Amino acid sequence: MTGAMSESRTPDERDMPDWERRFRAPRVSLPDWAEDAPDRSLFVSNATGTYELYAWDRATGEQRQATDRPNGTTDGVLSPDGAWIWWFDDKDGDEFGIWRRQPFTGGPDEPAVPGLAPSYPAGLALSRDGRTAVVGRSTDDDGTTIHLAREGAAPVEIYRHRESAGVGDLSHDGSLIAVEHTEHGDAMHAALRVLRPDGTTVAELDDTKGGTEELGLEVLGFAPVDGDTRLLIGHQRRGRWEPLVWDVATGEETDLALDLPGDVSAEWYPDGSALLIAHGFEARSELFRYDLAARELTRIPTPPGTVSGATARPDGSVEYLWSSAAEPPAVRSTAGGVVLDPPGMACPPSVPVEDVWVEGPGGRIHALIQKPAGATGPLPTVFDLHGGPTWHDSDSFAAGPAAWVDHGYAVIRINYRGSTGYGRAWTDALKHRVGLIELEDVAAVREWAITSGLADPARLVLTGASWGGYLTLLGLGTQPDAWALGIAVVPVADYVTAYHDEMEALKAMDRTLLGGTPEEVPDRFAASSPLTYVDQVKAPVYISAGVNDPRCPIRQIDNYVKRLESRGAVHEVYRYDAGHGSLVVDERIKQVALELDFARRHLGA
Repeated sequence: MTGAMSESRTPDERDMPDWERRFRAPRVSLPDWAEDAPDRSLFVSNATGTYELYAWDRATGEQRQATDRPNGTTDGVLSPDGAWIWWFDDKDGDEFGIWRRQPFTGGPDEPAVPGLAPSYPAGLALSRDGRTAVVGRSTDDDGTTIHLAREGAAPVEIYRHRESAGVGDLSHDGSLIAVEHTEHGDAMHAALRVLRPDGTTVAELDDTKGGTEELGLEVLGFAPVDGDTRLLIGHQRRGRWEPLVWDVATGEETDLALDLPGDVSAEWYPDGSALLIAHGFEARSELFRYDLAARELTRIPTPPGTVSGATARPDGSVEYLWSSAAEPPAVRSTAGGVVLDPPGMACPPSVPVEDVWVEGPGGRIHALIQKPAGATGPLPTVFDLHGGPTWHDSDSFAAGPAAWVDHGYAVIRINYRGSTGYGRAWTDALKHRVGLIELEDVAAVREWAITSGLADPARLVLTGASWGGYLTLLGLGTQPDAWALGIAVVPVADYVTAYHDEMEALKAMDRTLLGGTPEEVPDRFAASSPLTYVDQVKAPVYISAGVNDPRCPIRQIDNYVKRLESRGAVHEVYRYDAGHGSLVVDERIKQVALELDFARRHLGA
């Protein structure tokens, strides 16, 4: 697959509204660079109108489109030597497939690991020369398996368990393999195991044992130095995510104990002497350099907003992808300027967010507010609920909320209990009363929005995608008098059927959240399922769904829609040929246009 990144053919810009331009404007991800060939990079862009992978030779400036599929491609990895691009090939967005590879300089694609049947991906790590891979796989029949695959030899299974697991990293010399696993049955809190290539265990670290609360661990990466047995990990021992360095050979743990509020993550500088620290707090983020020998923390200047990815280069500079709610994303460098500027139309800015803190039943709730410039309330207001649920909204650029603002709406995004970034207790709070706890926080912010004069109580829209779509349908049924309209995108609608049809890793998460399977805890599944409350829904409902979605499968949505139909409830359904969302720009624009039109017809706003 070849072809340079170029401006896609688009409608006449003069007749295009700003909200559509924000979707069409070419964007690029933070470039991933090959550790042993740093001039070779891989990035994602929508320059052709579909998100695909691009190879970039920094030495020559040449850019080459590496993948070209109708539904797009975003899951790709460069081998450390820069010779190969590995990418995951599924069918129409169903996330079930195989890894393929192609030469960085171009050429035909080939199965990267012959002999491995299609599966859901569960992590990938490549050796320095790209000839050895550690491949994680997830299927309903086998749970999670991890294979060691050497070029020219059949893949060998080195790990298997019914519960979810994933490949963390492969050490610089290929002698150690870090695995995150949830063999204890709590999919929200992983333990760590380090294996040799033959599958035998070198070391274990499990913070879920011995305490009154289960704490999670995550792999951040082995030290990028040959023979170095230090593994950078994240832990939650003080109620938030923080990094520490674990020497898997000696067992020594170096706790950084950084005096920073909020969540902290890290990655290695290329020589292993320092860490690039990513600090997130109250919906914003910033960067630091931590010198391991001196134990000194130095702030790296970045503009106010959100850094959604960062990497330290061999010359000591740091490249990062930055945006704010008002300013579109850009890949910047501490060396100065924009690193990778896509061709084509410029992305129009939007309006900044305002922070609001509302007292809720479980503590202070952080909400981010956008509204048309100069507008005064009460306004038609969209409550846009994020997915996850272990995610959070931030002061970052988002074309969807900006489209609502352009059409005269205020937009409120809520970091309800279950969201990340506000401590482990906040994230873990929704166990067993799934959905209902989040909606208590939404109700508190809704009450604030009305009493403050911002929101018109007769024109409130509840919307969201994925978990946000689930909360939308659940909210319409459990709070039927609170909402004038509901727009649910790729939602969970019938929790029991969704459990039985979804990918195995999500089944494990649901068992953790609800305390068992639908057969073991039927009352909890019923209490948390939108289908239970469908007969109470009063507001018009719009649902969009991908027919190949493995996360929120189509059958359970059809079950919900049939119940709406049987009642004669006002509703519209849009099904499209993709998975959990679309990587095609035209399709995404079509979906937003349909949502805006549905709101216009039913609210007159």
